[in-house]
Amino acid sequence: MPNQDVKNFSSQETSGMKLLLTSAGVNNSSIHKALVDMLDKPIAECSALCIPTAMYGHPWVGPGVKAWEFITGNSENPMVDLGWKSVGILELTALPSIGKDRWVPLVKETDVLLVSGGDALFLNHWMMESGLADLLPSLNAVYVGMSAGSMVMAPKIGEEFVGWRPPAGGDAALGFVDFALFPHLGHELLPDNTLENAEKWAEGVSIPGYAIDDQTAIKVNEGTVEMVSEGKWKRFIP
Repeated sequence: MPNQDVKNFSSQETSGMKLLLTSAGVNNSSIHKALVDMLDKPIAECSALCIPTAMYGHPWVGPGVKAWEFITGNSENPMVDLGWKSVGILELTALPSIGKDRWVPLVKETDVLLVSGGDALFLNHWMMESGLADLLPSLNAVYVGMSAGSMVMAPKIGEEFVGWRPPAGGDAALGFVDFALFPHLGHELLPDNTLENAEKWAEGVSIPGYAIDDQTAIKVNEGTVEMVSEGKWKRFIP
């Protein structure tokens, strides 16, 4: 059965998007520079909205203290605490309960969206359910994803990363980019995130994919894909 949470966005719709897809946040100077280069003005003059929704779908990171740490900039993954002019919270699970006039203008005015890690399919579901997915291609904001917040941009995430299962099943995600993402490559606390397992994952997704460690990000700027890394990564071609 096809995943009803998935919309196929055309390349024309998404060609102007600015995405910084990280594994663990803006945690080195190269990724930080890539972010600054994508902004229209200095970080200190930019407004940001943080989106913690993915955390609630993953048993390791939410709900509770880790969600609070992300929102308040007290986590080990620099995103909220980069010196923004202002930071607000956009909780996607709440949006269907309020009028779009309450939140759409806020999103259109923000300079940056900071999207946490957690469960990619839970995030995908609520991006679609809330209407944010439909809005994203029209925004001028830079989208900064971390882990699941980055994976959700892909056409699919791979069965290895399926935790929370959407009502229609499957592993399909938003499809704003044409490649899949395997984050946290070689992480000491994630023994299954080896290069060997990344290769098996790549065979399963059957589309181009990238395995990236926590010192690596993928910069997508108006259709151009660029690797930003002070660590290790590998590209897979089916």
